[in-house]
Amino acid sequence: MTDFATRRMMMVDTQIRPSDVTKFPIIDAMLTVPREVYVPRALREVAYMSENVVVAPNRVLLEPRTFAKLLDTLNIQPVESVLDVGCGLGYSCAVIARLAEAVVGLEEDEQLAAEAQRTLSAEGVDNAAVIVGPLTSGAGRHGPYDVITVEGAVETVPQSLLDQLKEGGRIGCIFMEGPLGVARIGYKVDGAVTWRPVFNASAPVLPGFEVKRDFAL
Repeated sequence: MTDFATRRMMMVDTQIRPSDVTKFPIIDAMLTVPREVYVPRALREVAYMSENVVVAPNRVLLEPRTFAKLLDTLNIQPVESVLDVGCGLGYSCAVIARLAEAVVGLEEDEQLAAEAQRTLSAEGVDNAAVIVGPLTSGAGRHGPYDVITVEGAVETVPQSLLDQLKEGGRIGCIFMEGPLGVARIGYKVDGAVTWRPVFNASAPVLPGFEVKRDFAL
């Protein structure tokens, strides 16, 4: 039988701590949340690999380093609410739920959302809820949010999503520019979001977050 607890410890010791992620709540969450239960059963053996893991069409489990560094920079507090966009099968929600007061996971695919909610409930995560809706529209009915996370890459972020961020709030995204990407944190001040690059990272661009391009003959 695979010892997933040992794999979690190795993930933290070899992928997360060496990437200068030192905040105890993040380390503790990633040591505690069983990553393997939030992927399809056939992928459990690769759940802790140092790469993005495709868990469904157009959905990935971000590599541990990238996910942890995003959380480290966002510095989520226990009194804050978080919108987790493209939450897939719920792993990101489960980790963030250990850092925040409440998490709303957003998924377009009803089956993915239902499975994510079932797993979160089975794991006793009672401060996270997964709702169904277009990712680019956000979940304004439950906002505004202190923090927004995006579980995948973007080329652009719709204004409708930024409007759901509280004044003084933060949003974390991986911006892809061709084959290269950089994680950026956006800070909302006086109603406008200013972006700051924080580290290099890559992931597939989520549908709807591409830049519309004009094609000429």
